[in-house]
Amino acid sequence: MSTKKERVIVIPFPAQGHVKPLVLFSHKLAQHGFKVTFVYTEFDYNRIMSAMKSHRDYDDGNIELVSIPDGLRPEHDRVDLGDLSGAITKSFPIEIEKLIRASKEKIRCVVSDVYVGCALEVATKMGVKTAAFCPSSAALLLYILHIPKMAHHGILDVSDGSSTQKQIIQLSGNMPSISTEKFPWNIGDSTTQKITFHLCFKACQASQIPDWILCNTTHDIESSALSLNQKFLPIGPLIMVNKTNNNSLSDITGSQFWAEDSSCLNWLDQQQPCSVIYIAFGSMAIHDNAQVLELARGLEFIGKPFLWVVRPGFISRELNQDLFDPNKFIGKNSFGKIVSWTPQQKVLGHPSIACFVSHCGWNSTIEGLSNGVPFLCWPYFGDQFLDKSYICDVWKVGMEFEPNQNGIIVSEEIKRKVDKVLGDDDIRKRSLELKELILKNIATDGQSSKNMNKFTEWLKVL
Repeated sequence: MSTKKERVIVIPFPAQGHVKPLVLFSHKLAQHGFKVTFVYTEFDYNRIMSAMKSHRDYDDGNIELVSIPDGLRPEHDRVDLGDLSGAITKSFPIEIEKLIRASKEKIRCVVSDVYVGCALEVATKMGVKTAAFCPSSAALLLYILHIPKMAHHGILDVSDGSSTQKQIIQLSGNMPSISTEKFPWNIGDSTTQKITFHLCFKACQASQIPDWILCNTTHDIESSALSLNQKFLPIGPLIMVNKTNNNSLSDITGSQFWAEDSSCLNWLDQQQPCSVIYIAFGSMAIHDNAQVLELARGLEFIGKPFLWVVRPGFISRELNQDLFDPNKFIGKNSFGKIVSWTPQQKVLGHPSIACFVSHCGWNSTIEGLSNGVPFLCWPYFGDQFLDKSYICDVWKVGMEFEPNQNGIIVSEEIKRKVDKVLGDDDIRKRSLELKELILKNIATDGQSSKNMNKFTEWLKVL
């Protein structure tokens, strides 16, 4: 490669689960000698900087951090996906065009989150090559790409994404099925669902633009989905690993909205191998007081060591009700630890972890798979139900909690399923087998690494 470094602009959707893999992808590009401009929203940029010890922790010299407005007022709640999606659809096209025009260097390519389809349109209009990045499973994107066909067959209403009939859809035999009642855009109230659906529909349309759709997955875990679209190029999973080689990433900051509490690693060192239940529900799940209390009771009944992530905003604030305090609960249970946020990849790779109680977001899913950890699935919304289907029905490396008639997962169910998954040798065996397959793919001579090389070679000759 020439010593002249070409610049690539990388644009994530402004949410934790989208920012994290694209930060890791950007560092991969930097390893291949490219300069990267990474685009946060101003709100997310400030969160990231406050969570980091210093800007220097992030910057390797080839990555420039920039921020653009998201179109919302500073006091607006970014947890509302409907408002956030609607705002960036209006603000991003203007701001991204400004960013491209202001660059003093040639922009080799714009790599945009597929769920920020407007960025792909703007770059193409300006004569800049593009690639889309899929931070979710390839299966989810494939279902989104089938929106026109589902509308044609009368399965959904293309005006708002609502299902017109109840049925289970499966695009191929080894893919997870999806219920029309659990479409990934079925989030919040009807207005939020409509906005989220149109964001997905925009992703469907924009996916026709780029030459590549880079997928944060690998052939061995999503072979069926990947085979159904020739643009899909699996380059993942993009994870931080503890060993050092040319294709490894370790201790990379700049991707977390909350400061990581590494004290949990010292606590894990004091636990027995394969003894700790790890509970984490990602960056957006919110549970009410009654559900959190049942989870705490379940952990108490189980009586095993546990590490529980209770991030700010995890427990909904109900009026006129005394909220359950997990930290008071931990005071009478010396076998557990509660933290606000963890270095999750390091936690899941720790030998003391026995199982992962997860919301089944895609980042958490591939991090658990990459460490051979059995799952207990507790999906909350969006693509998490599809990922749960992968875990329980396709890969068979976990089990699902069943709520009662009131929609609550009770303490007895939690204890029963934890005991069951920990006693299932077949699940643990399959989990370890998948781990080995994934690690082979991201090794220097693995297929995902070769695919990443293929993409960077394409960038060099543009």
